[in-house]
Amino acid sequence: MHPDPHLALRERVIRGVLEGPGHAEPALRAAAFARGALPDDLATLVDRIHAHAYRVTEADVGRGQSTRGDDAMFEVIVSAALGAASARLAAGQRALEEA
Repeated sequence: MHPDPHLALRERVIRGVLEGPGHAEPALRAAAFARGALPDDLATLVDRIHAHAYRVTEADVGRGQSTRGDDAMFEVIVSAALGAASARLAAGQRALEEA
């Protein structure tokens, strides 16, 4: 398999999103990225983003928005989307390696 020319940039983006300054705690962003243990008000939203983002509803976002605020919710959503994308990329790379 060819070396990934975008690996360093992707890792830098992931570190910035998960570890950089923000309104949501870094541990919460990391859990959203990894589809880990999350508070009840975020679990459904993050699961849907990872599994089938097109099914996310206003109610899913609203459950956390009222207590966490717009900025923190944006960070959680971006973290989950980045985690889902990273998982799909890794699966695709594994499939290519096995082909």
